[in-house]
Amino acid sequence: MKILIIDEMHLSIIPLLENAGYKVDYKPEIGRPEIEAIIKEYVGLIIRSKTPMDKPLLEKAVNLKFIGRAGAGLDKIDLKYLAEREIKLFHAAEGNKDAVGEQAIGMLLSLFNHISRADQEVRKGIWRREENRGVELQGKTFGIIGYGNMGEAIAKKLSGFDVNILAYDKYKTGFGTFHVKEVGFRQLQEESDIISLHIPLTHETRNFLTMEVLEQFSKPFYFINTARGEIISFDTLNAALDRGIILGAVLDVLENEKFSTFTEDQKSAFEKLASRENVVFSPHIAGWTYQSYEKINQVLVEKIKEAGF
Repeated sequence: MKILIIDEMHLSIIPLLENAGYKVDYKPEIGRPEIEAIIKEYVGLIIRSKTPMDKPLLEKAVNLKFIGRAGAGLDKIDLKYLAEREIKLFHAAEGNKDAVGEQAIGMLLSLFNHISRADQEVRKGIWRREENRGVELQGKTFGIIGYGNMGEAIAKKLSGFDVNILAYDKYKTGFGTFHVKEVGFRQLQEESDIISLHIPLTHETRNFLTMEVLEQFSKPFYFINTARGEIISFDTLNAALDRGIILGAVLDVLENEKFSTFTEDQKSAFEKLASRENVVFSPHIAGWTYQSYEKINQVLVEKIKEAGF
């Protein structure tokens, strides 16, 4: 049972797989042409997101029985073709859900308390207290869109902050608890002071947050996106911030995360977004901790073993 790993992973995955009886080829620097040339030799493939798993590549994987995605997002994988071939797909959202929850809350608290600006000012000998007066999270209504592993994790992390938690999930019901109220999307729009996205990128969710959707919110809100940048465009974010629909934004992901490939319009829109003091950025690192790096391996290998491969 040979498994090919085509992305950089925490090296603990190799003994985990070998102890389960697999032969592992670890090739994190491999490119697509070489993958296509050798993929027929393997029953298992472990990936991150470097190489799209599209039909032309997968057709060459004649012996492939499963793919393990070391992470949560599945938007670069041809799920329909996997189903046709009965190739199993495992992913490990459970491995980094706690890291995502911590990152989202940490960035929100940074935004509320002007921590980045205040830090830079103090380093320059500027001591401004009134101008850096903060906003408290306590008492706010926190709206979660998407109540899978990530949405549930952030709700758990928020349980000690004395906030009202609302959660909406189009494809899931019956998940309400004593501290999370399951609601419809309209109620979320009416009551939320903060909105946090925890949905995958699909044909349904790409550009889901349009100005038309945002205008239907009953009051201005703070916005957190640790999911996928393509759910809301630079232009829509700028327009919503200009109009005060969005009071401030926490962005771990962007519409386009490869700066060198920006169109002129994207470059201009991003520069405007980056000039705002009420926007906090990080480079798609929610979930990217030392601990999650190992936990993802453990979750993934356990799922592969349980499936009996």
